[in-house]
Amino acid sequence: QIMKQVPVRFDPKSLHIPAYSVEKLSSMKDMDWNNFLKRVCYLLDSSEKSTGAARSKLNLLYYLCTLVVHKEIANRLIGSQLFPILMQQLRVATNWDIRANAARVIGLLALNTSELGENVPVSEAIVLLTELIRENFRNSKLKQCFLPALGELLYLIASKEEKGEHPRECWAVPSAAYTVLMRCLREGVRLFHG
Repeated sequence: QIMKQVPVRFDPKSLHIPAYSVEKLSSMKDMDWNNFLKRVCYLLDSSEKSTGAARSKLNLLYYLCTLVVHKEIANRLIGSQLFPILMQQLRVATNWDIRANAARVIGLLALNTSELGENVPVSEAIVLLTELIRENFRNSKLKQCFLPALGELLYLIASKEEKGEHPRECWAVPSAAYTVLMRCLREGVRLFHG
């Protein structure tokens, strides 16, 4: 039972940052890139007390979804301060759409990156996604949001270890992640046949 993700569209007018194209971002000098990244992180990290603030944060996540499907951008972003901020949104965002789309950006980053530094807190992200799936196990809509990101991170680690790029201890995968994944698969089969 795999749901196809709906393509995201962002509104450049309500983005609060310039909606730079991938080409523009790829050709940016380090200082401009860092300023852009700081601005993105600041906006994601801001409070979402009002509906407008939540909508604006969601719009920014949609924009990021369109960027991270490009390998070069994904490689630059996965090792940046954006990754921990996305994880923080998974933890603390009161709006579930924001959590779901933060997970989507993480999943797309994992899918499209070819470079993964040892400093990227992948294990922490796996633990967090595993907890979210476990806490919301009866909510199939939320499970469908978090499972793809968990799967992409596990695959990314496995492919890096297979190539011998990093020692196994670098990203420890808790056994709970596999347990939750297997349970989801079993339940999914039952739902599909039932």
